[in-house]
Amino acid sequence: MESRRMIYLGMIIGGILGGLVPSLWGASSFSFAAIFGNAIGALLGIFVMFRLTR
Repeated sequence: MESRRMIYLGMIIGGILGGLVPSLWGASSFSFAAIFGNAIGALLGIFVMFRLTR
């Protein structure tokens, strides 16, 4: 059960960071780049936390 929480935490943190990256070059929070970055960050966060908890 604890590993599931860590994976969810990785998804949330990765999604937040992935959504903030496009704002570094001036993109809006609701732009396609921010949504795409959010999805990629969430997937990367899931992958990293899955590997760390196994």
